[in-house]
Amino acid sequence: MSLHKIEVLEADITMLKVEAIVNAANSTLLGGGGVDGAIHRSAGEKLYRECLTLQGCATGQVKITSAYRLHAKHVIHAVGPVWHGGGAHEAELLEACYRNAMSIANDYRLRSIAFPSISTGVYRFPLEKACGIAFDTVLDALGEMAHIEKVIFCTYSASDFSKYQREFNLRKELAGQN
Repeated sequence: MSLHKIEVLEADITMLKVEAIVNAANSTLLGGGGVDGAIHRSAGEKLYRECLTLQGCATGQVKITSAYRLHAKHVIHAVGPVWHGGGAHEAELLEACYRNAMSIANDYRLRSIAFPSISTGVYRFPLEKACGIAFDTVLDALGEMAHIEKVIFCTYSASDFSKYQREFNLRKELAGQN
């Protein structure tokens, strides 16, 4: 199991020095609130201009751009689902976000990637369910991507960090790594 490649941090994702950060984007890719707005503000106007050329992105899909003024090299924009109670394929769409982000990281031969908690803010996806999907999908993808050396789950709040850390510790226990 590739748990040794995973790290959970409570930090500002815009400050991380990784090859790619994932943006929990809306379908326009033109910025918004939360982590999306923070990434656009930190990256600057050139990110906005590049996103204009991408003509949006469907839910569950991703697109990659340069990172401009960020410490990362790339931004992978992932459009997560809005939670409607679980009956509108939200889990599958969130899984697709993580799977497609890992796939594009693999295509670009990136060694490090940092994820925020996709869809758990204003899109209201239940955090504990999202944690499980994130870990399941990333661990599954890491099994096929030997060149990815580090995946960071980056949370902005202490409460989100504790939930991600709990999920990480559970995975380590189940794998006999504690």
